[in-house]
Amino acid sequence: MDRKNILVINPGSTSTKVAVFNNKEKVILNSIDHKPDDLEKFNSIVDQYEYRLNLILNWLKEEGIETSSLRAVVGRGGLLRPMPGGTYLVTEKMIEDLRKGVQGEHASNLGGILAKGIADKEGIKAYIVDPVAVDEFDEVARISGMPEIKRKSLLHALNIKAVSHRLADELNKELKELNLIVAHLGGGISVAPVKKGRIVDVNNANEMGPFSPERTGSLPVGDLAKMCFSGKYTYKEIKTKIKGKGGLVGYLGTNDAREVTKMIENGDKKAKLIFEAMGYQIAKEIAAMATVLNGDVNHIILTGGLSYSKLLTEYIKDMVEFIAQITIYPGGDEQEALNNGVLRVLEGKEEAKIYENEVKIDD
Repeated sequence: MDRKNILVINPGSTSTKVAVFNNKEKVILNSIDHKPDDLEKFNSIVDQYEYRLNLILNWLKEEGIETSSLRAVVGRGGLLRPMPGGTYLVTEKMIEDLRKGVQGEHASNLGGILAKGIADKEGIKAYIVDPVAVDEFDEVARISGMPEIKRKSLLHALNIKAVSHRLADELNKELKELNLIVAHLGGGISVAPVKKGRIVDVNNANEMGPFSPERTGSLPVGDLAKMCFSGKYTYKEIKTKIKGKGGLVGYLGTNDAREVTKMIENGDKKAKLIFEAMGYQIAKEIAAMATVLNGDVNHIILTGGLSYSKLLTEYIKDMVEFIAQITIYPGGDEQEALNNGVLRVLEGKEEAKIYENEVKIDD
């Protein structure tokens, strides 16, 4: 059988998203949901391997897609050691670190393991693309101002890299020729300067930068310290206020920008102020990242779910379009991004990286 398809596997906490592509054409996709009762049987996420593997194989069989038709399998990258971005071959050392959970336990750790499990049966290669562990910081960007705390690279790396490649292709340029600022606007917000293809800085999407639909972003640290020691809140409650109940949720009781837009259209002045404040902070972060590139910015990209909001994107554009031209790629298709990362390797546009050659093995 002609090997023409690429299988994409994207494990989440309660589902495994799967798709089959023929080159760039999406042949079929599905979200395999997992019942809480089924997952409770397992002591850890990696223990779910056989369970999820069988569900994927059964789905392929039901859809009439033979594994012998696959030319490659790609999984969502997990919490590996800090590593440069790119498309990586899944190696035994990577599998070892995914199973071990070197930076923590997360459903995405299963992506590479599942990909290799299916690929090995067919004698083909398994890959991951731009995992959440991507770290391309310049050393100066790691300094926080407090010796005990380092700034970390934590961002929506997969989508940020994907839209950067997309724009470069549309401009008929190599990504390494461009300096970009990419703002991923979702439940969390990442604003990253992409210097010749490398993400050299970013706000920590969980706890720094602009506030988002459910996260506070950067806060006045003196007032935050007072809250922490006031005796009114537990550590867990403070953490939830920062991530989960901050941002739009904290002010307006919803994390849905569509609901906020309706509130504004109905004359809610508070909703208008808070929504504009989020755009204001996003624009300030974009402008700050322009300094990281010494003002040499070829393009600004707005992406992620919030970039569907014309109200928000127009507000941001008004503040930052003096810096560079703005392109909007709403949403973010992770399955497509994973497939395209593998295609760049299969088509010879870039070389697959080897995990153990790119990371510091300290044990």
